[in-house]
Amino acid sequence: QVQLVESGGGLVQAGGSLRLSCAASGSIFRDNAMGWYRQAPGKQRELVAAISTRGSINYQDSVKGRFTISRDNAKNTVYLQMNSLKPEDTAVYYCVAYRGATPRYWGQGTQVTVSS
Repeated sequence: QVQLVESGGGLVQAGGSLRLSCAASGSIFRDNAMGWYRQAPGKQRELVAAISTRGSINYQDSVKGRFTISRDNAKNTVYLQMNSLKPEDTAVYYCVAYRGATPRYWGQGTQVTVSS
């Protein structure tokens, strides 16, 4: 059974930082790209960042220079370091494991709230 367990969300003031973590089942993590999506109230879910098994990275334009995605293959964990947070970053953040180019497995989500 594939499991993605997220942690690290919370409430932070604008300009602050948070680090999200996602621990994944071994096989799904080792063989596939991983990513983070987010969904704000009333908006569609959107890709924040993704990282391939070889370390190739893709960011949404609005987070470039502020967010950093990384993966620790020894711990089967993917991270999202979020700096210089803005109120518009407020959303539920979801960890995702890809199957090929398709996001296939989703975590339960963790709330990130940025106050102004």
